[in-house]
Amino acid sequence: MGAGSGTEEPTLPVASVARRLGVAPSTLRTWDRRYGLGPSRHTDGRHRRYGSSDIGRLELMQRALLSGASTAEAARYALEQMPRSGPPQPEEPEEPPGAGVADDGLEVRSRLARRLSTAALAMDVGAVQRMLADTIGELGVLPAWAGVIEPVLSALGARWRGASAGAEVEYLLAECVFAALVRATPVLDEPRNTRPVLLGCVPEERDSMPMYALAASLAGRRIGAQLFGVPLPAEVLAVAVRRSAPAAVVLWAHRRGVADTRLFARVSRGRQRSRLFACGPGWDPAGLPDKVELLTDLPGAADRIEHVLVGGRR
Repeated sequence: MGAGSGTEEPTLPVASVARRLGVAPSTLRTWDRRYGLGPSRHTDGRHRRYGSSDIGRLELMQRALLSGASTAEAARYALEQMPRSGPPQPEEPEEPPGAGVADDGLEVRSRLARRLSTAALAMDVGAVQRMLADTIGELGVLPAWAGVIEPVLSALGARWRGASAGAEVEYLLAECVFAALVRATPVLDEPRNTRPVLLGCVPEERDSMPMYALAASLAGRRIGAQLFGVPLPAEVLAVAVRRSAPAAVVLWAHRRGVADTRLFARVSRGRQRSRLFACGPGWDPAGLPDKVELLTDLPGAADRIEHVLVGGRR
């Protein structure tokens, strides 16, 4: 990770942003060229990197796409919601229906997301459960989470935010997602790692569902994990680490301002040393201790944990 010129804001290269959104890097370059939804930060030399506002526009665009908007309509919506500073970007002609999406699976994810949204809005629990199982089965756990499930949850949450009526849809879907991720997590008789990976959240984090997705993905790779879905108080988390002696500790933080880096000093005491990972967008990279590695997205986290523990896929 690096910082753009004149700012301490963390930035990401195109490959990392593509993994985070579940699209191909070529798709991001097309969106940059056609709609001006590209990176605004520069490092020394030729490389451009995405800042948090750049990524925010792309997430808005992706949610609009998953709601059925055309690519051009989704781009206009993202720029209207989060205008860019600087000169206006030239507009490109409207794309023909389906252009630019078939190669990276966006059309498939859009179809699955619309069906999942429809089932949730109808409060049809059976249909929601079937859609989640089909989506995870078709795409895999982490692509399903990043490309369909999380965008639908976010869109429903934004739709009903601040209102009581309609919030039941978000709660129903969340319960079904938890159950689907647990069902997608195989019980391992012989994991490839001799000591588990401890997955948890920082004490003030409310959103633990990404850790369920990560646990399911790791189990699919035959990596055993010990998941604490309920955020533990710091002292309880420290005891859990000492008693389980994990090979790695992964702490998730989504919201800015809730992650205290001193937590790693508390969980790393004792004779048994564990690899330490800070996972999620809520961590400040500049404040992390040297021995703590930052994992910015779930697919990258699964790959890195597997590599550190067992050396690669098998």
